[in-house]
Amino acid sequence: MTSTALISNLTQDWVESLQRWQLDLFVIPTTAITLATLLTNPVLLTCIFMSHALRQETRYLLVANTLTADILFVVLNLVTVICNTVRAQIPWLLCEMVTVVTVTTYCCAILTITLMVVDTYAAVRWPLRYHDILPPVRTYCILVGVWVLAAIYPLILMTMVEVKEETPHKTVPICLVVISLGFLQVQNMVGIHIYFFVAALICAVLIFYCYVRLYMVTRTQGIWQMRFSRARVTLLAHGTLLLLYFAPGFIFILELCLFRREDVSQDVRVWINTVNMCVFMLLPRAFAPFLYGLRYREISDTLMQFLHRHRRLNPGTVS
Repeated sequence: MTSTALISNLTQDWVESLQRWQLDLFVIPTTAITLATLLTNPVLLTCIFMSHALRQETRYLLVANTLTADILFVVLNLVTVICNTVRAQIPWLLCEMVTVVTVTTYCCAILTITLMVVDTYAAVRWPLRYHDILPPVRTYCILVGVWVLAAIYPLILMTMVEVKEETPHKTVPICLVVISLGFLQVQNMVGIHIYFFVAALICAVLIFYCYVRLYMVTRTQGIWQMRFSRARVTLLAHGTLLLLYFAPGFIFILELCLFRREDVSQDVRVWINTVNMCVFMLLPRAFAPFLYGLRYREISDTLMQFLHRHRRLNPGTVS
Protein backbone atom coordinates (compact mmCIF):
# COMPACT_ATOMS: atom_id res chain seq x y z
CA MET A 1 0.00 0.00 0.00
CA THR A 2 1.36 3.43 -0.93
CA SER A 3 1.84 6.11 1.71
CA THR A 4 -0.89 8.22 0.11
CA ALA A 5 -3.40 5.37 0.35
CA LEU A 6 -2.32 4.62 3.92
CA ILE A 7 -2.81 8.23 5.00
CA SER A 8 -6.20 8.29 3.30
CA ASN A 9 -7.34 5.13 5.09
CA LEU A 10 -6.09 6.36 8.46
CA THR A 11 -7.87 9.69 8.25
CA GLN A 12 -11.07 8.25 6.80
CA ASP A 13 -11.39 5.64 9.55
CA TRP A 14 -10.79 8.34 12.13
CA VAL A 15 -13.48 10.59 10.64
CA GLU A 16 -15.99 7.74 10.69
CA SER A 17 -15.39 7.17 14.40
CA LEU A 18 -15.75 10.89 15.14
CA GLN A 19 -19.06 11.02 13.31
CA ARG A 20 -20.37 7.81 14.86
CA TRP A 21 -19.83 9.10 18.40
CA GLN A 22 -20.50 12.79 17.59
CA LEU A 23 -17.15 13.74 19.07
CA ASP A 24 -17.07 16.94 17.04
CA LEU A 25 -19.05 18.46 19.92
CA PHE A 26 -15.78 18.59 21.86
CA VAL A 27 -15.08 21.76 19.90
CA ILE A 28 -17.27 23.51 22.52
CA PRO A 29 -15.05 22.87 25.59
CA THR A 30 -11.98 23.44 23.42
CA THR A 31 -13.23 26.89 22.44
CA ALA A 32 -14.26 27.77 26.00
CA ILE A 33 -10.94 26.76 27.59
CA THR A 34 -8.94 28.43 24.83
CA LEU A 35 -10.82 31.72 25.22
CA ALA A 36 -10.29 31.61 28.99
CA THR A 37 -6.56 31.14 28.41
CA LEU A 38 -6.38 33.95 25.88
CA LEU A 39 -8.11 36.31 28.31
CA THR A 40 -5.47 35.87 31.03
CA ASN A 41 -2.12 34.94 29.46
CA PRO A 42 -1.66 38.12 27.38
CA VAL A 43 -2.47 40.25 30.45
CA LEU A 44 0.26 38.57 32.50
CA LEU A 45 2.71 38.78 29.61
CA THR A 46 2.04 42.49 29.36
CA CYS A 47 2.67 42.92 33.09
CA ILE A 48 6.00 41.10 32.86
CA PHE A 49 7.34 42.81 29.74
CA MET A 50 6.11 46.28 30.72
CA SER A 51 7.88 46.11 34.07
CA HIS A 52 11.65 46.60 34.01
CA ALA A 53 12.02 44.92 37.42
CA LEU A 54 10.15 41.78 36.37
CA ARG A 55 12.16 41.52 33.14
CA GLN A 56 15.32 41.29 35.22
CA GLU A 57 14.12 38.25 37.19
CA THR A 58 14.78 34.78 35.78
CA ARG A 59 11.65 33.24 37.27
CA TYR A 60 9.39 35.80 35.59
CA LEU A 61 11.13 35.35 32.26
CA LEU A 62 10.49 31.61 32.59
CA VAL A 63 6.84 32.28 33.41
CA ALA A 64 6.61 34.55 30.35
CA ASN A 65 8.14 31.88 28.12
CA THR A 66 5.67 29.29 29.39
CA LEU A 67 2.73 31.62 28.80
CA THR A 68 3.98 32.42 25.28
CA ALA A 69 4.32 28.75 24.37
CA ASP A 70 0.87 28.08 25.83
CA ILE A 71 -0.73 30.86 23.76
CA LEU A 72 0.76 29.50 20.56
CA PHE A 73 -0.31 25.97 21.49
CA VAL A 74 -3.95 26.76 22.34
CA VAL A 75 -4.43 28.97 19.26
CA LEU A 76 -2.98 26.34 16.93
CA ASN A 77 -4.93 23.59 18.68
CA LEU A 78 -8.21 25.52 18.37
CA VAL A 79 -7.66 26.21 14.68
CA THR A 80 -6.89 22.53 14.13
CA VAL A 81 -9.98 21.35 16.02
CA ILE A 82 -12.22 23.76 14.10
CA CYS A 83 -10.77 22.70 10.75
CA ASN A 84 -11.23 19.04 11.70
CA THR A 85 -14.82 19.71 12.78
CA VAL A 86 -15.80 21.32 9.46
CA ARG A 87 -13.79 18.68 7.56
CA ALA A 88 -11.63 21.25 5.80
CA GLN A 89 -9.39 19.61 3.23
CA ILE A 90 -5.89 20.24 4.59
CA PRO A 91 -2.75 19.59 2.52
CA TRP A 92 -0.72 16.84 4.13
CA LEU A 93 2.42 19.01 4.00
CA LEU A 94 0.62 21.74 5.95
CA CYS A 95 -0.56 19.13 8.46
CA GLU A 96 3.04 18.03 8.97
CA MET A 97 4.08 21.64 9.57
CA VAL A 98 1.26 22.03 12.11
CA THR A 99 2.53 18.89 13.82
CA VAL A 100 6.04 20.32 14.08
CA VAL A 101 4.85 23.60 15.62
CA THR A 102 2.40 21.86 17.99
CA VAL A 103 5.03 19.45 19.29
CA THR A 104 7.53 22.30 19.61
CA THR A 105 5.24 24.51 21.68
CA TYR A 106 4.15 21.66 23.94
CA CYS A 107 7.72 20.46 24.54
CA CYS A 108 8.88 24.04 25.09
CA ALA A 109 6.31 24.52 27.85
CA ILE A 110 7.35 21.25 29.52
CA LEU A 111 11.05 22.15 29.36
CA THR A 112 10.39 25.65 30.69
CA ILE A 113 8.38 24.55 33.74
CA THR A 114 11.16 22.05 34.43
CA LEU A 115 13.62 24.93 34.36
CA MET A 116 11.34 26.85 36.73
CA VAL A 117 11.79 24.10 39.31
CA VAL A 118 15.55 24.08 38.71
CA ASP A 119 15.57 27.88 39.05
CA THR A 120 13.76 27.67 42.40
CA TYR A 121 16.27 25.08 43.60
CA ALA A 122 19.21 27.25 42.52
CA ALA A 123 17.75 30.34 44.23
CA VAL A 124 17.33 28.45 47.53
CA ARG A 125 20.55 26.45 47.32
CA TRP A 126 22.88 29.31 46.33
CA PRO A 127 21.11 32.56 47.31
CA LEU A 128 24.26 34.71 47.30
CA ARG A 129 25.51 33.51 43.91
CA TYR A 130 22.11 33.10 42.27
CA HIS A 131 22.06 36.40 40.33
CA ASP A 132 25.62 35.82 39.15
CA ILE A 133 24.75 32.32 37.94
CA LEU A 134 21.58 33.37 36.09
CA PRO A 135 21.72 36.99 34.93
CA PRO A 136 18.97 38.14 32.50
CA VAL A 137 21.23 37.89 29.44
CA ARG A 138 22.08 34.27 30.21
CA THR A 139 18.41 33.51 30.84
CA TYR A 140 17.48 34.85 27.39
CA CYS A 141 20.13 32.59 25.84
CA ILE A 142 18.78 29.60 27.77
CA LEU A 143 15.23 30.32 26.56
CA VAL A 144 16.40 30.49 22.95
CA GLY A 145 18.14 27.17 23.50
CA VAL A 146 14.91 25.71 24.92
CA TRP A 147 12.99 26.65 21.77
CA VAL A 148 15.73 25.21 19.55
CA LEU A 149 15.89 22.01 21.58
CA ALA A 150 12.11 21.61 21.46
CA ALA A 151 11.97 22.18 17.70
CA ILE A 152 14.99 20.31 16.43
CA TYR A 153 13.71 16.72 16.71
CA PRO A 154 10.24 17.14 15.14
CA LEU A 155 11.73 19.40 12.45
CA ILE A 156 14.45 16.93 11.52
CA LEU A 157 11.94 14.08 11.61
CA MET A 158 9.53 15.79 9.22
CA THR A 159 12.38 16.87 6.94
CA MET A 160 13.59 13.28 6.66
CA VAL A 161 10.07 12.16 5.75
CA GLU A 162 9.75 14.83 3.07
CA VAL A 163 13.10 13.87 1.55
CA LYS A 164 12.16 10.18 1.43
CA GLU A 165 8.57 10.77 0.31
CA GLU A 166 8.10 9.82 -3.32
CA THR A 167 4.33 9.90 -3.72
CA PRO A 168 2.50 13.17 -4.43
CA HIS A 169 0.89 14.87 -1.45
CA LYS A 170 -2.86 14.97 -1.12
CA THR A 171 -5.32 16.70 1.11
CA VAL A 172 -6.80 15.07 4.20
CA PRO A 173 -10.11 15.76 5.97
CA ILE A 174 -8.54 15.69 9.41
CA CYS A 175 -5.14 16.72 10.80
CA LEU A 176 -3.96 15.26 14.10
CA VAL A 177 -0.51 15.04 15.66
CA VAL A 178 -1.09 11.43 16.67
CA ILE A 179 -1.91 10.49 13.06
CA SER A 180 1.13 12.31 11.69
CA LEU A 181 3.53 10.74 14.17
CA GLY A 182 1.69 7.41 14.12
CA PHE A 183 2.05 7.32 10.35
CA LEU A 184 5.80 7.78 10.76
CA GLN A 185 5.84 4.78 13.10
CA VAL A 186 3.97 2.74 10.51
CA GLN A 187 6.65 3.78 8.03
CA ASN A 188 9.30 2.23 10.32
CA MET A 189 10.43 5.56 11.77
CA VAL A 190 11.20 3.88 15.09
CA GLY A 191 11.96 5.67 18.30
CA ILE A 192 9.30 8.38 18.28
CA HIS A 193 7.47 7.24 21.39
CA ILE A 194 10.81 6.37 22.99
CA TYR A 195 11.99 9.95 22.40
CA PHE A 196 8.91 11.43 24.07
CA PHE A 197 8.96 8.96 26.95
CA VAL A 198 12.67 9.43 27.69
CA ALA A 199 12.38 13.23 27.48
CA ALA A 200 9.38 13.27 29.83
CA LEU A 201 11.11 10.85 32.20
CA ILE A 202 14.26 12.98 32.36
CA CYS A 203 12.21 16.09 33.16
CA ALA A 204 10.18 14.24 35.79
CA VAL A 205 13.30 12.82 37.48
CA LEU A 206 14.98 16.24 37.48
CA ILE A 207 11.90 17.87 39.02
CA PHE A 208 11.62 15.14 41.66
CA TYR A 209 15.31 15.47 42.54
CA CYS A 210 15.10 19.27 42.89
CA TYR A 211 12.04 19.07 45.14
CA VAL A 212 13.60 16.41 47.35
CA ARG A 213 16.79 18.47 47.66
CA LEU A 214 14.74 21.60 48.39
CA TYR A 215 12.94 19.83 51.21
CA MET A 216 16.20 18.51 52.67
CA VAL A 217 17.78 21.97 52.55
CA THR A 218 14.80 23.81 54.07
CA ARG A 219 13.35 21.24 56.49
CA THR A 220 15.28 22.70 59.46
CA GLN A 221 14.07 26.25 58.79
CA GLY A 222 10.52 25.69 60.11
CA ILE A 223 8.75 26.70 56.89
CA TRP A 224 7.01 23.31 56.60
CA GLN A 225 5.56 23.14 60.11
CA MET A 226 2.47 25.28 59.55
CA ARG A 227 -0.35 23.46 57.75
CA PHE A 228 -1.00 26.32 55.32
CA SER A 229 2.52 27.74 55.18
CA ARG A 230 3.69 29.48 52.01
CA ALA A 231 6.06 26.60 51.29
CA ARG A 232 3.25 24.03 51.43
CA VAL A 233 0.92 26.16 49.30
CA THR A 234 3.70 26.74 46.76
CA LEU A 235 4.50 23.03 46.59
CA LEU A 236 0.81 22.19 46.16
CA ALA A 237 0.43 24.75 43.35
CA HIS A 238 3.58 23.54 41.59
CA GLY A 239 2.64 19.91 42.00
CA THR A 240 -0.86 20.45 40.64
CA LEU A 241 0.37 22.32 37.61
CA LEU A 242 3.14 19.82 36.90
CA LEU A 243 0.60 16.99 37.04
CA LEU A 244 -1.69 18.87 34.64
CA TYR A 245 1.18 19.44 32.22
CA PHE A 246 2.78 16.02 32.32
CA ALA A 247 -0.29 13.76 32.47
CA PRO A 248 -1.53 14.64 28.93
CA GLY A 249 1.99 14.05 27.63
CA PHE A 250 2.07 10.54 29.04
CA ILE A 251 -1.43 9.93 27.67
CA PHE A 252 -0.14 11.01 24.26
CA ILE A 253 2.73 8.53 24.58
CA LEU A 254 0.09 5.87 25.29
CA GLU A 255 -1.76 6.97 22.14
CA LEU A 256 1.36 6.42 20.06
CA CYS A 257 1.83 2.97 21.58
CA LEU A 258 -1.80 2.03 20.81
CA PHE A 259 -1.75 3.47 17.30
CA ARG A 260 -2.62 0.86 14.65
CA ARG A 261 -2.68 -1.99 17.16
CA GLU A 262 -5.15 -4.58 15.98
CA ASP A 263 -6.20 -5.59 19.51
CA VAL A 264 -7.33 -2.06 20.36
CA SER A 265 -10.60 -0.70 19.05
CA GLN A 266 -10.42 2.30 16.73
CA ASP A 267 -13.19 3.95 18.76
CA VAL A 268 -11.09 3.66 21.93
CA ARG A 269 -8.15 5.38 20.26
CA VAL A 270 -10.36 8.15 18.90
CA TRP A 271 -12.00 8.74 22.28
CA ILE A 272 -8.66 8.91 24.12
CA ASN A 273 -7.18 11.31 21.57
CA THR A 274 -10.24 13.58 21.45
CA VAL A 275 -10.56 13.96 25.22
CA ASN A 276 -6.82 14.44 25.64
CA MET A 277 -6.55 16.97 22.81
CA CYS A 278 -9.71 18.95 23.55
CA VAL A 279 -9.66 18.94 27.38
CA PHE A 280 -6.64 17.53 29.22
CA MET A 281 -3.96 19.31 27.18
CA LEU A 282 -5.77 22.63 27.58
CA LEU A 283 -6.45 22.53 31.32
CA PRO A 284 -2.90 23.38 32.43
CA ARG A 285 -2.87 26.31 29.98
CA ALA A 286 -6.03 27.67 31.60
CA PHE A 287 -4.81 27.17 35.19
CA ALA A 288 -1.20 28.29 34.67
CA PRO A 289 -1.92 32.05 34.91
CA PHE A 290 -3.51 31.52 38.32
CA LEU A 291 -1.18 28.86 39.76
CA TYR A 292 2.07 30.37 38.47
CA GLY A 293 1.28 33.92 37.37
CA LEU A 294 -1.04 35.60 39.86
CA ARG A 295 0.47 33.62 42.74
CA TYR A 296 3.58 35.82 42.49
CA ARG A 297 2.97 38.97 44.50
CA GLU A 298 5.10 41.10 42.17
CA ILE A 299 2.99 40.19 39.14
CA SER A 300 -0.23 40.81 41.05
CA ASP A 301 1.05 44.20 42.25
CA THR A 302 2.12 45.16 38.73
CA LEU A 303 -1.29 44.17 37.38
CA MET A 304 -3.05 46.28 40.00
CA GLN A 305 -0.82 49.25 39.19
CA PHE A 306 -1.73 48.96 35.51
CA LEU A 307 -5.43 48.79 36.38
CA HIS A 308 -5.25 51.83 38.66
CA ARG A 309 -3.31 53.75 36.04
CA HIS A 310 -5.90 52.86 33.41
CA ARG A 311 -8.70 54.07 35.69
CA ARG A 312 -6.95 57.40 36.28
CA LEU A 313 -6.44 57.89 32.54
CA ASN A 314 -10.07 56.91 31.78
CA PRO A 315 -12.17 58.18 34.70
CA GLY A 316 -15.34 58.14 32.59
CA THR A 317 -15.25 54.31 32.36
CA VAL A 318 -15.69 53.94 36.11
CA SER A 319 -19.24 54.31 37.34
